[in-house]
Order: sequence, then C-alpha cells, then structure tokens
Amino acid sequence: MRIISFNANGIRSAARKGFFDWFREQDADLLCMQETKAQEHQLAAPEFVVDGYKAFFRDATTKKGYSGVAIYSRREPDEIRTGLGWAPFDDEGRYIEARFGNLSVVSFYIPSGSSGDLRQGFKFEVMDWLRPILDQWLASGRDYVLCGDWNIVRSELDIRNWKSNQKNSGCTPPEREWLNALCGDGWMDAYRALEPEGQDYTWWSNRGQAYAKDVGWRIDYQLVTPALAERLRRWSILREPRFSDHAPFTVDYDY
Repeated sequence: MRIISFNANGIRSAARKGFFDWFREQDADLLCMQETKAQEHQLAAPEFVVDGYKAFFRDATTKKGYSGVAIYSRREPDEIRTGLGWAPFDDEGRYIEARFGNLSVVSFYIPSGSSGDLRQGFKFEVMDWLRPILDQWLASGRDYVLCGDWNIVRSELDIRNWKSNQKNSGCTPPEREWLNALCGDGWMDAYRALEPEGQDYTWWSNRGQAYAKDVGWRIDYQLVTPALAERLRRWSILREPRFSDHAPFTVDYDY
C-alpha cells in the first residue's frame, strides 16, 4: 500500500505545475491532500480527474478559497467522514477520513499560527480539543494513517534553524511537547521510525533563498497506529520537481 501526503498550497496551482501528471505515474493507493484552496464544484475539470481514482473533498465553508482537504483513492471507500463535531475546525475544511474495513486514512490540515496571536490561540485550542479524539482512535483497535500538514516540528532534526525559531509558531515548546506526547503514547511517526537520525524537510519558506539553501522544516507527517508501524517499508520526499512550497511525502506499507 502506497500513501502520498501533500500540501498543495492550492490544488489548481499544483495542477498547473504538473502535479497530477506526476501523481499518475506513482502507482499510489491513496493521495491525501491539504490546502486545496478550492470549492468542490471548481474541481470537476479534467485536470483534477485521475483515471482509476475516486476523489473526495472537504471544502472550507467559512471562507472560500481557503484551507480544504481531499483524498484520492484507488479503491472505493466503505465510508467517507468529513467532520469531527466542532464547527470552528470542521468548517475550515481541515479533516477528511476514508474508511476501508478496519483501516482509516485521514487527511489533516492542522492550523498555522504564524499569522499572529489570534490564530496561534486557535491552534492551541485545536490541539487541546483534538488530543482526546486521537487518544480514542489509538485505543479503538482500528488501523489509522494520519496524513497531513501538522504545522509542528518534533525536534532539532526536523528544522534547519532550531535556535532562532524557538518562539515561532510550529517550533514552540508547547507545540513540540504536544506532538511528541502523541508519539510517546503510541502514535508512530512513519518517517522517524524508518529514519531515526534523518534530517529531511518537507516545507521551505518562500522568503529569501530558503529552498536553495535547504533551510527547511519537517511538518508533514504520516502518523500511524502501532500495528501499522510494523508494516512500514519505504519513504520518499520529492524535492524536485516543485509543485508547492511543500514536498509530497510518500510511505509504502506492507498492507
């Protein structure tokens, strides 16, 4: 089973840069996208249709052209879920889940707090609200793959400029402690499980020469339940060609 997670920073922009041409060649079972920045009715055009795949979307209803998540699946899911029961999060289009028997694959887009204190406060609210849900999923006996842009690094290995970002959203101690606690309690970081000392990044700022100098952050993850951790086989982060300020992150599972 091959799963790709990708923050498109605009699905239409990524399509124009050739993302779906690349995706058609990947033999993936599932694609989890974040930040589609589009409404579903805008995505019926041929450039967004991939032969052999069903596409499912959850748009932002509070602000058009904002946020949004999607799942492209080669197999017809048993069920699609698009809400977790809290309107401030759900209505921004930040969660979609495809269910296949005992397997759930989720596309998550955790808020960024980089625009200011208001959004950082919302991010902390989301983290507090989401934690018991993730605990429940972990204890459910289901297999989960949580794909997405979590907008948080875990450690010094996951960010080039560690010291200078300690007060910046995505690298603050409370955020890192929250994500590391999830992993400490049973969720497995697929990349880190396969690459314990790896220093690969999935996002680069568009400012300065961050990409050229590889001044990046690893904020895109596939977090999995323990049984799936034993089935991890390979990973890849596609740096070239560039379809977004994020790189597609692929994991292969023996599933």
